[in-house]
Amino acid sequence: THFLSLSLQVKMSRPVQARRLEGIDKNIWVEFVKLAATYSTVNLGQGFPDFSPPDFLKEAFVRALSRENHMLHQYTRAFGHPPLVKILAQFFGKLLGQDLDPMANVMVTVGAYQALFCCFQAFVDEGDEVIIIEPFFDCYEPMVKMAGGMPVFVPLRPKAPEDGKLMSSADWQLDPAELASKFSERTKAIVLNSPNNPLGKVFSRGELKLIADLCVKHDVLCISDEVYEWLVYDGKEHIRIASLQGMWDRTVIIGSAGKTFSATGWKVGWAVGPNRLLQHLRTVHQNSVYHCATVAQEAVAQGFRRELELYGKPDSYFIQLPKALQQKRDWLVQSLDAVGMKPIVPEGTYFLVADISEFKSDVPDVPDSDEPYDSRFAKWMVKNKGLAAIPLSAFYCAAHKNNYNHFIRFCFAKEEATLKAANDILQKWKREKTSP
Repeated sequence: THFLSLSLQVKMSRPVQARRLEGIDKNIWVEFVKLAATYSTVNLGQGFPDFSPPDFLKEAFVRALSRENHMLHQYTRAFGHPPLVKILAQFFGKLLGQDLDPMANVMVTVGAYQALFCCFQAFVDEGDEVIIIEPFFDCYEPMVKMAGGMPVFVPLRPKAPEDGKLMSSADWQLDPAELASKFSERTKAIVLNSPNNPLGKVFSRGELKLIADLCVKHDVLCISDEVYEWLVYDGKEHIRIASLQGMWDRTVIIGSAGKTFSATGWKVGWAVGPNRLLQHLRTVHQNSVYHCATVAQEAVAQGFRRELELYGKPDSYFIQLPKALQQKRDWLVQSLDAVGMKPIVPEGTYFLVADISEFKSDVPDVPDSDEPYDSRFAKWMVKNKGLAAIPLSAFYCAAHKNNYNHFIRFCFAKEEATLKAANDILQKWKREKTSP
C-alpha cells in the first residue's frame, strides 16, 4: 500500500496532449448524436439512410462471407482489394475519359473520411494554407489543423430568390474576386465538396472553371470530395473538376460506397488520382490503418460490376436512388414550407437546410451567449419536440458562425414513415403556435 500511495502522488506534470490537438477536441457529431439518442423520436440529424441498402449489395456481402474462398476473411492488398480497384479504375476511367491504372490511380480507404485524412497528412506542411469553402463538412478544418496547416475560409454568399420562389442551393454562390483573393504563394490546396454537404449545392461548370483556373494559375492542389456524386436532382449534372483542363494532374477525387450504395456502416471509400499524388496517400495509409475490411471491399466490387453493366439504364441503382430521394426531398420541402420553416431546395445530397427565423419566438435569444442561436434552437427542438436536426453554424469557422446562425440542416434520406413522423411533429408545433 505504501508503493500505491506513492504512485498516486507522482502525477505527470508535463502536458500529455500533442500541440496539434489543441482546440479541436470538440466534435458536433459526438454531442448531437448523443442528444438524438437520448431525446429524439425522429432523427433527421446525422446523414445516414434508415432504409436498407439494395438487395444485390447485401447478397454480394453474404456470398463473399459464405463462399468457399476463405481468403476473403484474411488481409488483402493494403491499398485496395484487387477486384475493387480494378472495377473502380474501369468505372471512373469511363467517367473521366482517362485510362486508369488500378494499382497506381486508385486507393481504397476506411470510408471517404480516411481518404480525406490521408490527403491532408500527405500534402499539408506546417504553415501551408488550405482554402475551405463555407459551409463545409466539419472535419476539413480540424484535419487541416492536425496536419499543421492553416485553414483559409471563403463563404458561399446567398442571393435572394425571385419573389414568391423558394431559395435554391444554386442561389448560394462564390464571389469570384473574394475567392481569387484567398489564393497566395502559401496556398497548398483547396477543398471542393460538390454536391455540397450541408447545402446540397451542385457546383456548375462555370463555378468549377473559376476554381480550376485559380488552381492552375497558383499551382494549387484540389481535394475533391464527391461522395454524393450520384445523388443529384432535377436533371442536374454532377461535373467532375478533374475532367477540366489542367486539373487531372492536381486533383484527388474522393468517393464513398456508403453514400453510393446506402451502406454508410461498411466504411469503404476511395481516392482516385494521378500516381504522383496517390503515392503519398499510400505512405500515410500504410502507416496508419494499413488495410480495409476485405469482405466489404469484395461486395462493393460486385456492386460496381453490376452498375457498370447497367450504366445509364433505368434499372441502375445510380438512377433509381436519386429518383427516390428526390421524392423524399420534395416531400420534406413541402412539409417545412407549410409550417413556415423556409427550406433551401437542394440540388443534390441527403440534406436540406431550412431557415428558422419565423420560429425565433419559441426559443428566445440569449444575448452575449457564446453558443450560436441555431445550436441552442436545435438542442431545444430535440429536447422539447423530439425532432433532431443539425445547426448550420456547425459547418462554419468560429469567426463566421454567428453570420449564419438561423438555419438548421435536415437529412431526408429516410423511410417514408420517418419523414411522416417529422411532418406530424411540425404540424402539431405549428398548431400550438397559431392557437390563441
